[in-house]
Amino acid sequence: MPARLANRMSHIRPFEVMEIQTRARELVASGHDVIYMSIGEPDFATPAPIVEAAKRALDTEPIGYTSACGLSGLREKIAWHYESTFHVRIDPSRIIITAGSSAALMLGFGVLINEGDEVLMADPGYPCNRHFVHTMGGVPVNIPVGADTNYQLTAQQVADNWSKRTRACLVASPSNPTGTVMANGELQKIADAIQRNQGELMVDEIYQGLTYDNPPSTALTLEGADSIFVINSFSKYFQMTGWRLGWMVVPEAYGRSIETLAQNLFISPSSLAQHAAMAAFLPETLAVIEERRIEFRARRDFLVPALRALGFHIPVVPQGAFYVYADVSDVSSDSATLARLLLENAHVAVAPGRDFGKHLPNKHIRFAYTQPIWRLQEAVNRIATLLGKTQ
Repeated sequence: MPARLANRMSHIRPFEVMEIQTRARELVASGHDVIYMSIGEPDFATPAPIVEAAKRALDTEPIGYTSACGLSGLREKIAWHYESTFHVRIDPSRIIITAGSSAALMLGFGVLINEGDEVLMADPGYPCNRHFVHTMGGVPVNIPVGADTNYQLTAQQVADNWSKRTRACLVASPSNPTGTVMANGELQKIADAIQRNQGELMVDEIYQGLTYDNPPSTALTLEGADSIFVINSFSKYFQMTGWRLGWMVVPEAYGRSIETLAQNLFISPSSLAQHAAMAAFLPETLAVIEERRIEFRARRDFLVPALRALGFHIPVVPQGAFYVYADVSDVSSDSATLARLLLENAHVAVAPGRDFGKHLPNKHIRFAYTQPIWRLQEAVNRIATLLGKTQ
């Protein structure tokens, strides 16, 4: 008997980068050396102080359900982090601990979106965002962005695409897949425009801290920030991907509704992961993370010119995260075909542009520089050989 799927599944396609990851593992299992530049996961292990905190918690703490909003101690540490790093005071009651940033986005859209409501977002962008909106009955409005706007939405684009059905706008800074950062001045203009339209602004800051040319920033320093939803994560900057822990800062008026929905959808975030994350803000942890941030910057500074030398067009140098979003037009007519060739013949795993939206996907590939420089050099050499170019 064939499966009778819910209608929402018609909007959801396989996450291409995960399919690539599966095939890459098959190649590794058959004896090939695959260089992973596809998935958005730091190659560094979780910092030792975080792991040690988890070990202590197993011996000393009750590892059971916590409040749906998370441990009060962790919420207070996050509030302290905002104050010490960004000089902004956030009431810990506005901070909700979540099962990763994905859960935070689901909760945010869950309390905001009615059937048919629109959410504006940039194209290209993280693919799951539009699926979250669809799952809640909303309509993602994917606005094409390019190098001329630093691959970020502008206030003018938000105004031009706002309709009577628009409920919210989602922006990401630093962004996935482009690694670009939105200037706070433009973000303030967007926030002001959305407030005038009585909508909601949601800001994805999960790569906050991983910036290379300017200090990190947060939307919580903007005028009117009390009405902004801010999403963050322990996965990227703190290198806790498998721990599945994130947080969101919510407007006070939505706090109780977010908690109620979290109780019903997730019960609570992982207790062990929360105890571990209490050590994320220790000086010794932050020192390790800073060394790794510098390493990520060095990788970026190697990879961008190396790819350009092979014919990839990179009009905007990524300012954050750990991605290069490259135009492949001069080396291939189709990025998905090129990605398959790179995986099968060069054993380099990358993510084709069609994962990230409908705006010129066949022209783009995302390279994740989540490998040591010597491995990035090997990847470049393999790509050069595949393209018939000398180094």
